Amino acid sequence: MMDKQVKDGGRRGRRMLPGVLLLACLCASASAQVYQWTDAKGTVHYGDTPPPQAASSQLKTPSQDGAGQDAALPYELARAVKASPVTLYTTTQSACAGCDQGRALLRARGVPYTEKTVNTDEDKELLRQLDARLELPLLVVGSRKVAGFQEAAWQAALTAAAYPRSAQLPSGYRYAAPEPAAPASPPATAPGKPYGVRNPAPPDEAAAQAAEQQPRRPAARDASPPTTAPARPPAGNAPPGFQF
Repeated sequence: MMDKQVKDGGRRGRRMLPGVLLLACLCASASAQVYQWTDAKGTVHYGDTPPPQAASSQLKTPSQDGAGQDAALPYELARAVKASPVTLYTTTQSACAGCDQGRALLRARGVPYTEKTVNTDEDKELLRQLDARLELPLLVVGSRKVAGFQEAAWQAALTAAAYPRSAQLPSGYRYAAPEPAAPASPPATAPGKPYGVRNPAPPDEAAAQAAEQQPRRPAARDASPPTTAPARPPAGNAPPGFQF
């Protein structure tokens, strides 16, 4: 009788074991990041460990299309974007062949980037803080800066930041429109007035009446001709022009 109870208990324990193991796995994976990747045979895998480098893996990362939606980037590309984001500084104030060439290089390699335009004095001051030479285009990859379009130097900077050498962007990926390097600040206004409305200065009526009552004196005949002051040189604090 005792042997039969022991055998029955063993059978129930074996039937319950898969359910206990499944519950433990679910609890363990609830707090871990889940990775999805596809192997060379096309089999989809899920797990809490990063996929092999050779696998075609994807992570959810913010897109650059300005719509605030998420786009699935390949794992290697998403990791590079997170560790070393790319910013391209250009200008629309004058022709910049290097800006066009640099933009084309980034898109041909499939590198997500943010483009900043340098047109105003505020934009130039911000660019001066990054590179005192004011040379455009300026490529910033993480903490590394490359002034002027130099294809070999740009490719080396991207490779050092672990960006893939070939384009891996999804087919529906869209680049965001360029935006000013220094956002415009709202104009200063008087308290209680809407933007753009200024209080006109009151005229000095008393001074105007006193001037009218003063007798006019005839102009002296032997007055010497007025001398013109020499032209002053332009202010030295204006930022120099760009270098291309």
